[in-house]
Amino acid sequence: MVKKNGFSMSEALKTAWANVKLKAVLHKKVVEFFFKKTDGTLRQAFGTLMADRVPETKGKKKAADNCQVYFDCEKEEWRCFKKCNLIKIVER
Repeated sequence: MVKKNGFSMSEALKTAWANVKLKAVLHKKVVEFFFKKTDGTLRQAFGTLMADRVPETKGKKKAADNCQVYFDCEKEEWRCFKKCNLIKIVER
C-alpha cells in the first residue's frame, strides 16, 4: 500500500489491520462498512461471509490479493473492493 497507493507507513498499517478485522468479523455476522469506489464515490455496504448466509458457489475463483470479497446482503450478490479503499467499519 505504501508504494502502490502512496500511503505513509502509518496509514498502510492502519488500513491493513482494518482489513484483517473486517474479514474476521465478516465470518461471524453481517457487517456495515464503508469504502471508496473506483469512481471516487463513497459506498455503504452490508456484507457477510457467514456460511449459512451465502449461496453455494460452483467452482472456485481466485480473488486478487488486493481485493476484499464479500456477499452483499442487500443486493444478494458477491461483491469486492480494493482493500486500500476501506474507510470505516461500523461497530454494533
